[in-house]
Amino acid sequence: MKHKRSIPNRSFRVADQIQRDVAELIRELKDPRVGMVTVNHVDVTPDYAHAKVYFSLLVGDPTECEEALNEAAGFIRNSLFKRLQIHTVPTLHFLFDRTTERAAELNLLINQANATRAKED
Repeated sequence: MKHKRSIPNRSFRVADQIQRDVAELIRELKDPRVGMVTVNHVDVTPDYAHAKVYFSLLVGDPTECEEALNEAAGFIRNSLFKRLQIHTVPTLHFLFDRTTERAAELNLLINQANATRAKED
């Protein structure tokens, strides 16, 4: 029973380590399309073959940045081989995370609705 519980914990640890290392490696990229990136979350497949890397962007164009990161994915993956102590380093897939963007939009809508209601009262 104990063995089964350690497998998910290990994949969380690996995803967490990949998240930290990828964030550092992105800062080293010279591509001007890569703006101020924050790595929000990493999902690793159970066989460690693939990892989805969700990122947000403080400055820059999300589409161009996603394209640039996916072009650099091989370079970043090769750099991970040197850092990670695991047998298989996953293929990286970068995806722009719209969560914070959606939250800001919802916040704006709520504030507008409250302002309208206040005027009506």
